[in-house]
Amino acid sequence: MAVPSGLVPSRFLTLTAHLVIVITIFWSRENNVLACLPLDYTQEQFKAADTELIVALSVTLGMFVIEFAGFFSGVSMFSNSQSLLSLAAHCSASVSLALFVTQKWECTSYWYIFGFCSALPAFTEIIIFIAVFGLKQKPL
Repeated sequence: MAVPSGLVPSRFLTLTAHLVIVITIFWSRENNVLACLPLDYTQEQFKAADTELIVALSVTLGMFVIEFAGFFSGVSMFSNSQSLLSLAAHCSASVSLALFVTQKWECTSYWYIFGFCSALPAFTEIIIFIAVFGLKQKPL
């Protein structure tokens, strides 16, 4: 099973680009929180929206830990299907989150980006972990 020569570095670069954008949003989340609120908001509404965004970004960082662990351990590094899924998801996430920041999308749209672009590849990474270490199967 030969892996295309650019698949592994491309996966790493898109995963890292997505991570950099999430960290950037974490540092400058005030503008995105303000985009989630009506024009006349209270301090409680601001705190609630800020907490929601902090939770979403923190869970995303947890998903990065899962994916980088699988990638650097070699369990899924040479898996064509996981590499292509991760590459497509994180490339989409990088573009979507760049638009999220620049166009000031609502905070609820982050959850959709999270579900399709962070949770899905992390879930498949967990499945590969279970298959390799739990069931003693060869990686896909």
